[in-house]
Amino acid sequence: MELNPLTAVSPIDGRYHKASEILSDYFSEYALIKKRVYVEAEYFIELHVVVPYLKSLTQEDVLKIRNIYLDFSMENALKVKEFEAVTNHDVKAVEYFLREKFDTLQLSAYKEYIHFGLTSQDINNTAMPLLIKEAQINVLLPMLNMLTDTLNLMAHEWKHIPMLARTHGQPASPTLLGKEIRVFVERLQSQIRYFDVIAYEGKFGGATGNFNAHFVAFPNTDWHDFGNVFLDRLGLKRQQCTTQIEHYDNLAAYFDTLKRVNTIFIDLCRDVWTYVSMEYFKQKIKKDEVGSSAMPHKVNPIDFENAEGNFGMANAILEHLSAKLPISRLQRDLTDSTVTRNIGVPMAHTLIALKSLKRGLDKLIINESKIAADLEQNWAVVAEAIQTILRRENYPDPYNALKTLTRTHQSITKESIREFIENLDVTDDIKKELMAISPRSYVGR
Repeated sequence: MELNPLTAVSPIDGRYHKASEILSDYFSEYALIKKRVYVEAEYFIELHVVVPYLKSLTQEDVLKIRNIYLDFSMENALKVKEFEAVTNHDVKAVEYFLREKFDTLQLSAYKEYIHFGLTSQDINNTAMPLLIKEAQINVLLPMLNMLTDTLNLMAHEWKHIPMLARTHGQPASPTLLGKEIRVFVERLQSQIRYFDVIAYEGKFGGATGNFNAHFVAFPNTDWHDFGNVFLDRLGLKRQQCTTQIEHYDNLAAYFDTLKRVNTIFIDLCRDVWTYVSMEYFKQKIKKDEVGSSAMPHKVNPIDFENAEGNFGMANAILEHLSAKLPISRLQRDLTDSTVTRNIGVPMAHTLIALKSLKRGLDKLIINESKIAADLEQNWAVVAEAIQTILRRENYPDPYNALKTLTRTHQSITKESIREFIENLDVTDDIKKELMAISPRSYVGR
């Protein structure tokens, strides 16, 4: 069966393909092959500075080599896959592809220095962190910042709207709608900052991390310095002491940070979903959209539900990535290769979720009349304010006095609160101060 959005097993490449297709530039098989070619080519170019035999390469030759990855095409990727079908080794297939290219470019005399002294993971553990870094900078981080900015604007717009708070699902001291949104802004900003702290690292040191082949061939070259300079030029920090593979510790830290960010968004989705169910928000609707196949009146908060589901899928896989990748048997086993091929999956679910959440937020219409009505129907929440002022005035046992009032009356209203205040043994000034408290005004700062 031909692969297309209707036949794809994964919804990432099926139902949600349009939402996540930009990540194909970073996490597809094509993208990985192209980045491997890039690393191999740039490594060869870096070698010609220190290997005497390669110093005869001209700037024109270097440009030809760079054009191999600059002009890399789907046809080239398919050629690599043809080599892989024979070698059953994905990185060796890239080497064979480059050797053939060198023949075409009249550079055959130099092709034995392609992949010189390296193991596959020198290429993979350089290509993959570069792809993750580029996806983070070009796709995910701009989306995260845009959503945080959207929430920040909402918080500013709604900063003066009093709202009944709920703790344990019960009416509690009033708050401000804008402040409740700003809680998520602060949480997101705090976690997003961690992305700036986590280094993008690569492993580059030969079969078991010691540059064994390099030093035996050219013992007078400082290969550690060579590797440091090379990875720094590519945009990575080189891990200094490794086995065959990188530690993946910082990559695990990246996944855990993204997981925390996603968890904050799940919390937001659930809160907004609840506010929609309480009618604090209405949603903009499109004429031909259907909310329910059976109930014509419904406008479901599907964007927040879709976002929550995809954030959850992302986090489940991110959890496995961060828990598994730093663990390997002795110098290496192949489980990391299988797992890293799935890094794009949680990234895609995260991107799908972020886009769904943005759609949902853009549909929200604040229902101030419902918010105000809820406040007016819950005068009991000013009991905290009254008893606190009475404590200030050394009034005897004010907490229990208010507890008795709020629990013996079936309905606490403005009038019943006023009656209670009138009967207090306090000065008129204190009564006036207490009378000024209302659910709308008792919102703190």
